[in-house]
Amino acid sequence: MIGELNKAFESRVRLGIMSILMVNDTVDFNTLKEQLQITDGNLASHLAALEKAVFILVSKQFIGKKPNTTYQATTEGRKAFSLHLDALEKFIRQSTSN
Repeated sequence: MIGELNKAFESRVRLGIMSILMVNDTVDFNTLKEQLQITDGNLASHLAALEKAVFILVSKQFIGKKPNTTYQATTEGRKAFSLHLDALEKFIRQSTSN
């Protein structure tokens, strides 16, 4: 049962990132940082891990002369996160019914 949980989402930060991306089309770095209340470096390392797993798509562009990086959940990421939440819910239901 617990084996159905996706290790990529064990971190509270990654859980938070994916939760935000599931309900928004795209989110920029500063918005994620503010909502999660974490440092640049901490956020960057978790985003890199999710990007490596192909769960998020990173887009870099310039707005005027300022760089802007946005993130969105990939189809694969949305599916994996939904399966993770389903497994977590199932685990909780079974744990409370015992």
